[in-house]
Amino acid sequence: MDSVINLLVAAVLAGTPLLLGTLGEILTEKSGNLNLGVEGIMFMGGVAGLAGAYYYERLVQSPSGAVAVLIAIACAFACGAFGSLIFSLLTVTLRANQNVTGLALTIFGTGFANFFGEVMASRSESGYAAVGDVIKSAFLGIRIPVLSDIPVLGKLLFSYNILVYLAVVIALAMAWFLKHSRKGLCLRAVGENPQTADAAGINVTRCKYAATCIGGGICGIGGMYVVMVTCGGIWVHNCVDGKGWIAVALVIFAMWSPARALIGSLVFGALSIMRLYVSLGIPTQLYDTLPYVATVVVLIFVSFKHRRENQPPAALGTPYFREER
Repeated sequence: MDSVINLLVAAVLAGTPLLLGTLGEILTEKSGNLNLGVEGIMFMGGVAGLAGAYYYERLVQSPSGAVAVLIAIACAFACGAFGSLIFSLLTVTLRANQNVTGLALTIFGTGFANFFGEVMASRSESGYAAVGDVIKSAFLGIRIPVLSDIPVLGKLLFSYNILVYLAVVIALAMAWFLKHSRKGLCLRAVGENPQTADAAGINVTRCKYAATCIGGGICGIGGMYVVMVTCGGIWVHNCVDGKGWIAVALVIFAMWSPARALIGSLVFGALSIMRLYVSLGIPTQLYDTLPYVATVVVLIFVSFKHRRENQPPAALGTPYFREER
Protein backbone atom coordinates (compact mmCIF):
# COMPACT_ATOMS: atom_id res chain seq x y z
CA MET A 1 0.00 0.00 0.00
CA ASP A 2 2.81 2.40 0.88
CA SER A 3 4.48 1.70 -2.46
CA VAL A 4 1.28 2.58 -4.35
CA ILE A 5 0.86 5.82 -2.38
CA ASN A 6 4.49 6.79 -2.98
CA LEU A 7 4.09 6.07 -6.71
CA LEU A 8 0.97 8.25 -6.92
CA VAL A 9 2.62 11.12 -5.02
CA ALA A 10 5.70 10.90 -7.24
CA ALA A 11 3.47 10.79 -10.33
CA VAL A 12 1.74 14.02 -9.29
CA LEU A 13 5.07 15.75 -8.70
CA ALA A 14 6.54 14.49 -11.98
CA GLY A 15 3.37 15.32 -13.91
CA THR A 16 2.95 18.91 -12.72
CA PRO A 17 5.41 20.53 -15.19
CA LEU A 18 3.80 18.47 -17.95
CA LEU A 19 0.36 19.69 -16.82
CA LEU A 20 1.45 23.33 -16.92
CA GLY A 21 3.03 22.93 -20.35
CA THR A 22 -0.08 21.14 -21.62
CA LEU A 23 -2.46 23.78 -20.27
CA GLY A 24 -0.45 26.56 -21.87
CA GLU A 25 -0.45 24.80 -25.24
CA ILE A 26 -4.17 23.97 -25.00
CA LEU A 27 -4.99 27.65 -24.51
CA THR A 28 -2.72 28.56 -27.42
CA GLU A 29 -4.20 25.95 -29.77
CA LYS A 30 -7.77 26.91 -28.86
CA SER A 31 -7.03 30.23 -30.59
CA GLY A 32 -5.91 28.42 -33.75
CA ASN A 33 -2.17 28.87 -33.19
CA LEU A 34 0.03 25.76 -33.19
CA ASN A 35 3.08 26.59 -31.10
CA LEU A 36 5.68 23.82 -31.24
CA GLY A 37 8.08 25.96 -29.23
CA VAL A 38 6.82 24.75 -25.83
CA GLU A 39 10.20 23.19 -25.05
CA GLY A 40 12.03 26.47 -25.65
CA ILE A 41 9.44 28.48 -23.72
CA MET A 42 9.77 26.16 -20.73
CA PHE A 43 13.54 26.63 -20.86
CA MET A 44 13.11 30.41 -20.91
CA GLY A 45 10.65 30.34 -18.02
CA GLY A 46 12.95 28.05 -16.04
CA VAL A 47 16.03 30.25 -16.25
CA ALA A 48 13.97 33.43 -15.68
CA GLY A 49 12.29 32.01 -12.57
CA LEU A 50 15.63 30.91 -11.15
CA ALA A 51 17.21 34.28 -11.96
CA GLY A 52 14.39 36.17 -10.23
CA ALA A 53 14.70 34.16 -7.01
CA TYR A 54 18.52 34.04 -7.24
CA TYR A 55 19.07 37.79 -7.54
CA TYR A 56 16.30 38.61 -5.06
CA GLU A 57 18.13 36.50 -2.50
CA ARG A 58 21.35 38.41 -3.10
CA LEU A 59 19.75 41.84 -2.92
CA VAL A 60 17.97 41.23 0.40
CA GLN A 61 19.67 40.37 3.68
CA SER A 62 16.79 38.24 4.99
CA PRO A 63 14.93 36.87 1.97
CA SER A 64 11.36 35.68 2.34
CA GLY A 65 10.53 32.31 0.83
CA ALA A 66 6.99 33.38 -0.07
CA VAL A 67 8.20 36.53 -1.82
CA ALA A 68 10.83 34.51 -3.69
CA VAL A 69 8.13 32.10 -4.92
CA LEU A 70 6.00 35.01 -6.18
CA ILE A 71 8.99 36.63 -7.90
CA ALA A 72 9.98 33.34 -9.54
CA ILE A 73 6.43 32.75 -10.81
CA ALA A 74 6.17 36.32 -12.14
CA CYS A 75 9.56 36.18 -13.89
CA ALA A 76 8.85 32.76 -15.40
CA PHE A 77 5.42 33.86 -16.64
CA ALA A 78 6.77 37.11 -18.09
CA CYS A 79 9.64 35.39 -19.92
CA GLY A 80 7.38 32.63 -21.26
CA ALA A 81 4.89 35.25 -22.44
CA PHE A 82 7.73 37.17 -24.09
CA GLY A 83 8.80 34.08 -26.03
CA SER A 84 5.20 33.56 -27.16
CA LEU A 85 4.94 37.23 -28.10
CA ILE A 86 7.82 36.68 -30.52
CA PHE A 87 5.97 33.66 -31.91
CA SER A 88 2.74 35.69 -32.26
CA LEU A 89 4.49 38.58 -33.98
CA LEU A 90 6.00 36.25 -36.56
CA THR A 91 2.97 34.04 -37.17
CA VAL A 92 -0.05 36.28 -36.60
CA THR A 93 1.24 39.64 -37.80
CA LEU A 94 3.91 38.58 -40.31
CA ARG A 95 2.14 35.30 -41.18
CA ALA A 96 5.23 33.11 -40.99
CA ASN A 97 4.84 29.34 -41.04
CA GLN A 98 3.80 28.23 -37.55
CA ASN A 99 5.61 24.89 -37.60
CA VAL A 100 8.94 26.38 -38.63
CA THR A 101 8.57 29.30 -36.20
CA GLY A 102 7.77 26.97 -33.30
CA LEU A 103 10.80 24.80 -34.00
CA ALA A 104 12.98 27.91 -34.25
CA LEU A 105 11.59 29.12 -30.92
CA THR A 106 12.56 25.80 -29.33
CA ILE A 107 16.14 26.19 -30.55
CA PHE A 108 16.26 29.84 -29.47
CA GLY A 109 14.74 29.22 -26.04
CA THR A 110 17.05 26.30 -25.31
CA GLY A 111 20.13 28.30 -26.23
CA PHE A 112 18.85 31.39 -24.39
CA ALA A 113 18.32 29.48 -21.15
CA ASN A 114 21.55 27.48 -21.25
CA PHE A 115 23.55 30.63 -22.02
CA PHE A 116 22.15 32.74 -19.18
CA GLY A 117 22.17 29.78 -16.81
CA GLU A 118 25.88 29.33 -17.44
CA VAL A 119 26.45 33.08 -17.07
CA MET A 120 24.85 33.03 -13.61
CA ALA A 121 26.93 29.98 -12.70
CA SER A 122 30.19 31.55 -13.88
CA ARG A 123 29.57 34.66 -11.76
CA SER A 124 28.78 32.66 -8.64
CA GLU A 125 31.50 31.98 -6.09
CA SER A 126 30.46 28.33 -5.87
CA GLY A 127 30.69 27.84 -9.63
CA TYR A 128 27.00 27.01 -10.07
CA ALA A 129 23.75 29.00 -9.93
CA ALA A 130 21.67 27.88 -6.94
CA VAL A 131 19.29 29.46 -4.44
CA GLY A 132 19.72 29.15 -0.68
CA ASP A 133 18.00 26.82 1.73
CA VAL A 134 15.29 29.35 2.67
CA ILE A 135 14.07 29.62 -0.89
CA LYS A 136 14.51 25.91 -1.57
CA SER A 137 12.30 25.08 1.39
CA ALA A 138 9.60 27.43 0.07
CA PHE A 139 9.28 25.23 -3.01
CA LEU A 140 8.98 22.03 -1.00
CA GLY A 141 5.71 20.47 0.11
CA ILE A 142 3.54 22.51 2.43
CA ARG A 143 1.80 21.16 5.51
CA ILE A 144 -1.90 21.95 5.90
CA PRO A 145 -3.01 21.69 9.56
CA VAL A 146 -5.34 18.74 10.28
CA LEU A 147 -5.75 17.85 6.58
CA SER A 148 -2.14 16.76 6.13
CA ASP A 149 -2.49 14.42 9.12
CA ILE A 150 -5.36 12.38 7.64
CA PRO A 151 -4.17 8.81 7.02
CA VAL A 152 -3.52 8.05 3.33
CA LEU A 153 -5.57 11.00 2.01
CA GLY A 154 -3.34 13.47 3.84
CA LYS A 155 -0.30 12.35 1.88
CA LEU A 156 -2.19 11.87 -1.37
CA LEU A 157 -3.94 15.23 -1.41
CA PHE A 158 -2.34 17.65 1.06
CA SER A 159 1.43 17.13 0.94
CA TYR A 160 2.50 18.91 -2.23
CA ASN A 161 4.22 22.19 -2.98
CA ILE A 162 2.31 25.34 -3.83
CA LEU A 163 2.94 24.99 -7.58
CA VAL A 164 1.05 21.69 -7.73
CA TYR A 165 -2.06 23.32 -6.31
CA LEU A 166 -1.56 26.33 -8.61
CA ALA A 167 -1.48 24.01 -11.63
CA VAL A 168 -4.73 22.32 -10.55
CA VAL A 169 -6.42 25.70 -10.04
CA ILE A 170 -5.28 26.86 -13.48
CA ALA A 171 -6.66 23.67 -15.06
CA LEU A 172 -10.06 24.01 -13.41
CA ALA A 173 -10.26 27.75 -14.12
CA MET A 174 -9.33 27.18 -17.77
CA ALA A 175 -11.93 24.42 -18.13
CA TRP A 176 -14.62 26.79 -16.82
CA PHE A 177 -13.32 29.69 -18.92
CA LEU A 178 -13.41 27.79 -22.21
CA LYS A 179 -16.87 26.26 -21.64
CA HIS A 180 -18.86 28.80 -19.68
CA SER A 181 -17.45 32.31 -20.20
CA ARG A 182 -18.22 34.66 -23.07
CA LYS A 183 -14.55 35.37 -23.78
CA GLY A 184 -13.78 31.66 -23.72
CA LEU A 185 -16.50 30.97 -26.28
CA CYS A 186 -15.16 33.80 -28.43
CA LEU A 187 -11.68 32.28 -28.23
CA ARG A 188 -12.99 28.89 -29.30
CA ALA A 189 -14.84 30.54 -32.20
CA VAL A 190 -11.58 32.11 -33.36
CA GLY A 191 -9.88 28.72 -33.32
CA GLU A 192 -12.72 27.01 -35.17
CA ASN A 193 -13.58 29.61 -37.80
CA PRO A 194 -11.77 32.96 -37.64
CA GLN A 195 -13.65 34.30 -40.68
CA THR A 196 -17.02 33.83 -38.98
CA ALA A 197 -15.66 35.14 -35.66
CA ASP A 198 -14.35 38.25 -37.41
CA ALA A 199 -17.69 38.80 -39.12
CA ALA A 200 -19.36 38.56 -35.69
CA GLY A 201 -17.22 41.43 -34.43
CA ILE A 202 -14.55 39.45 -32.54
CA ASN A 203 -11.03 40.86 -32.77
CA VAL A 204 -9.25 37.76 -34.09
CA THR A 205 -5.74 39.19 -33.86
CA ARG A 206 -6.18 40.30 -30.26
CA CYS A 207 -7.60 36.91 -29.25
CA LYS A 208 -4.71 35.05 -30.86
CA TYR A 209 -2.11 37.31 -29.24
CA ALA A 210 -3.72 37.14 -25.79
CA ALA A 211 -4.24 33.36 -25.77
CA THR A 212 -0.77 32.61 -27.14
CA CYS A 213 1.04 34.95 -24.73
CA ILE A 214 -0.90 33.81 -21.65
CA GLY A 215 -0.47 30.20 -22.72
CA GLY A 216 3.26 30.78 -23.11
CA GLY A 217 3.40 32.30 -19.64
CA ILE A 218 1.79 29.17 -18.17
CA CYS A 219 4.34 27.02 -20.02
CA GLY A 220 7.08 29.22 -18.56
CA ILE A 221 5.85 28.43 -15.04
CA GLY A 222 6.12 24.76 -15.95
CA GLY A 223 9.78 25.28 -16.84
CA MET A 224 10.36 27.12 -13.58
CA TYR A 225 8.88 24.12 -11.73
CA VAL A 226 11.49 21.87 -13.33
CA VAL A 227 14.34 24.12 -12.17
CA MET A 228 13.07 25.05 -8.71
CA VAL A 229 11.43 21.76 -7.68
CA THR A 230 12.74 18.89 -9.79
CA CYS A 231 16.32 20.23 -9.86
CA GLY A 232 16.17 21.70 -6.33
CA GLY A 233 16.75 25.34 -7.26
CA ILE A 234 19.99 24.68 -9.16
CA TRP A 235 20.54 25.43 -12.82
CA VAL A 236 21.24 22.18 -14.66
CA HIS A 237 22.24 22.28 -18.32
CA ASN A 238 19.38 21.05 -20.56
CA CYS A 239 17.21 20.48 -17.47
CA VAL A 240 13.84 20.54 -19.27
CA ASP A 241 14.99 17.45 -21.18
CA GLY A 242 12.11 16.96 -23.61
CA LYS A 243 9.24 17.74 -21.24
CA GLY A 244 8.00 20.42 -23.64
CA TRP A 245 7.62 17.85 -26.41
CA ILE A 246 5.78 15.49 -24.08
CA ALA A 247 3.45 18.38 -23.19
CA VAL A 248 2.66 18.86 -26.89
CA ALA A 249 1.82 15.15 -27.11
CA LEU A 250 -0.27 15.44 -23.94
CA VAL A 251 -2.49 18.01 -25.64
CA ILE A 252 -3.57 15.26 -28.03
CA PHE A 253 -3.79 12.77 -25.16
CA ALA A 254 -6.13 15.17 -23.34
CA MET A 255 -8.06 15.89 -26.56
CA TRP A 256 -7.74 19.64 -26.00
CA SER A 257 -9.54 19.47 -22.66
CA PRO A 258 -7.97 21.10 -19.54
CA ALA A 259 -9.90 18.69 -17.29
CA ARG A 260 -8.57 15.65 -19.15
CA ALA A 261 -5.09 17.17 -18.97
CA LEU A 262 -5.20 16.59 -15.21
CA ILE A 263 -5.60 12.86 -15.76
CA GLY A 264 -3.18 12.79 -18.68
CA SER A 265 -0.41 14.51 -16.75
CA LEU A 266 -0.86 12.05 -13.87
CA VAL A 267 -0.60 9.09 -16.27
CA PHE A 268 2.43 10.49 -18.08
CA GLY A 269 4.02 11.46 -14.76
CA ALA A 270 3.58 7.89 -13.51
CA LEU A 271 5.01 6.46 -16.74
CA SER A 272 8.04 8.76 -16.56
CA ILE A 273 9.04 7.64 -13.03
CA MET A 274 7.70 4.11 -13.08
CA ARG A 275 11.21 2.62 -13.41
CA LEU A 276 11.95 3.87 -9.88
CA TYR A 277 8.98 2.07 -8.32
CA VAL A 278 8.05 -0.86 -10.58
CA SER A 279 10.49 -3.46 -11.84
CA LEU A 280 9.43 -5.06 -15.10
CA GLY A 281 12.83 -6.47 -15.96
CA ILE A 282 13.22 -4.33 -19.09
CA PRO A 283 15.98 -1.85 -20.02
CA THR A 284 15.70 1.73 -18.75
CA GLN A 285 15.46 3.03 -22.31
CA LEU A 286 12.23 1.09 -22.81
CA TYR A 287 10.78 2.66 -19.66
CA ASP A 288 11.47 6.09 -21.19
CA THR A 289 9.45 5.21 -24.28
CA LEU A 290 6.29 4.38 -22.33
CA PRO A 291 4.80 7.93 -22.45
CA TYR A 292 5.25 8.02 -26.22
CA VAL A 293 3.78 4.54 -26.70
CA ALA A 294 0.76 5.69 -24.69
CA THR A 295 0.45 8.73 -26.98
CA VAL A 296 0.42 6.53 -30.09
CA VAL A 297 -2.29 4.34 -28.56
CA VAL A 298 -4.41 7.41 -27.79
CA LEU A 299 -3.90 8.78 -31.31
CA ILE A 300 -5.16 5.51 -32.75
CA PHE A 301 -8.12 5.55 -30.36
CA VAL A 302 -9.01 9.16 -31.22
CA SER A 303 -8.78 8.46 -34.94
CA PHE A 304 -11.59 5.93 -34.58
CA LYS A 305 -13.78 8.31 -32.62
CA HIS A 306 -14.99 11.04 -34.91
CA ARG A 307 -16.83 13.05 -32.28
CA ARG A 308 -16.17 16.74 -32.88
CA GLU A 309 -15.21 17.52 -29.28
CA ASN A 310 -12.30 15.08 -29.54
CA GLN A 311 -10.78 16.82 -32.57
CA PRO A 312 -8.41 19.81 -32.70
CA PRO A 313 -9.74 23.30 -33.52
CA ALA A 314 -10.67 23.36 -37.21
CA ALA A 315 -8.42 26.32 -38.04
CA LEU A 316 -5.42 25.07 -36.04
CA GLY A 317 -2.15 26.04 -37.70
CA THR A 318 -3.87 27.95 -40.50
CA PRO A 319 -2.94 31.66 -40.83
CA TYR A 320 -5.85 34.06 -41.05
CA PHE A 321 -5.92 36.60 -43.88
CA ARG A 322 -8.61 39.14 -43.17
CA GLU A 323 -8.54 40.36 -46.78
CA GLU A 324 -9.80 36.94 -47.92
CA ARG A 325 -12.84 36.93 -45.61
